[in-house]
Amino acid sequence: MSSQKKGKYIYRAACTLVFAIFATGVFMMWWYEFAKENNQTGHLLGYANLLMSAGIYFILYLILGKALKAFRIGVDRKANLLASQVLTLFCTNALETLVSCAITGQFRFFPAFLWRYALIFLIQSVVLCFATLLLVDIYRKIFPPHRILEVFCDRTGGKLHFMDGRPDKYSIGESINIDKLGGNLQPIYDKMSGYDAVLINDIPSEVKNDILKECFSRDKRVYFTPKISDIIEKHSEEINLFDTPLYLCRNSGISPWQLAIKRFFDVLLSLIGIILTSPILLITALAIKLEDGGPVFFRQERTTIGGKEFSILKFRSMIVDAEKDGRPHPAGEKDDRITKVGHIIRPTRIDELPQLINIIRGDMSIVGPRPERIEHVKKYTEDVPEFELRLKVKGGLTGPAQVFGKYNTSPLNKLKMDLYYITNYSILLDLQILFETVKILVQKDSTEGFSEEKQEEMHDA
Repeated sequence: MSSQKKGKYIYRAACTLVFAIFATGVFMMWWYEFAKENNQTGHLLGYANLLMSAGIYFILYLILGKALKAFRIGVDRKANLLASQVLTLFCTNALETLVSCAITGQFRFFPAFLWRYALIFLIQSVVLCFATLLLVDIYRKIFPPHRILEVFCDRTGGKLHFMDGRPDKYSIGESINIDKLGGNLQPIYDKMSGYDAVLINDIPSEVKNDILKECFSRDKRVYFTPKISDIIEKHSEEINLFDTPLYLCRNSGISPWQLAIKRFFDVLLSLIGIILTSPILLITALAIKLEDGGPVFFRQERTTIGGKEFSILKFRSMIVDAEKDGRPHPAGEKDDRITKVGHIIRPTRIDELPQLINIIRGDMSIVGPRPERIEHVKKYTEDVPEFELRLKVKGGLTGPAQVFGKYNTSPLNKLKMDLYYITNYSILLDLQILFETVKILVQKDSTEGFSEEKQEEMHDA
């Protein structure tokens, strides 16, 4: 391991330790004052309970922070880190409050502690968010971006432009077209030593395998865009029955008991969601009606599991008859069809809330591949025949493509992200995506509209 790589790990570990000590210290300071006011300190058992609570808080914060990716300084975007930090503090404080009440046996004091909880959470969030921003800036000054050698072919057309979005982390120094090498990969191997990593951009499998093995022998970091088969193979099971490695892809989909659990939580969480957001639902409906007198809701035919068609329900965020010609017109980056209310409810995803009704009806799930318009499915399937593989599970209100991609992510990339979800499904993965969904609300590019060129392409579908 290089000294720079060790330095990055040490820096992140130090940041994590500082975060954990501060968060624990602030919480326990207030908890001590609260316990003292209620005669829960001043004896050996009382101090032992406080120390136990502090230890539990410290461990909970580290576990939840790691799960929610709050400590990935220099890896994730600042907005992601801030959202993760706030979520980590909220969950840790809530759990620790219940644990501390259980340890002391003083649940009767819990209501009186709520205002303190809110104040503690606010102080921790403000301080740690500012600290995160500062530590990220320091990281970027200390550790330069990875210098990358890209390998591509004529089919892919060159440089992966999405990596330009993180100039603090990646710098593609040179791109080599393997089609111009005549099968001789030595020029690539000769240049590897001058770069921190190699980026393999969707090249033929035979060449990819050769480059991967060479990078492995040199301990060289490799990034590569996966093929659909790579994603399907990733969740394969190792079988040790013979004198050679054997892997099994069951391809059996989500099991019946997982479907039952998923459906139970879909209904339960949707009912809770409707109750909790009822003020928002009423205010939004009233605002839409008052703005132009048009209908509150917008219905659109979508496809879900097995190609089944259903009518998806959304708050109307565009003018009436925005698609009066009956053809799809995806929202552009600066679309004058979006209403004043729409400019508020689209970025915040409030327009999607009525789909909780679709979930209760069984048309959708809370988490799953986003249901596409019928016209889009036909168009995408013509371009990418494997696109229909997304229909192996029920469509969702949120999903991996919405969390990790953008509104205008390409069909192939959507398919890859959705296939990862399908082949790696678990209840924990659903929970992770739900947490990530909260985080993307602070990201502008997650709701980035289609360019004029892309709108025209979809119009011709």
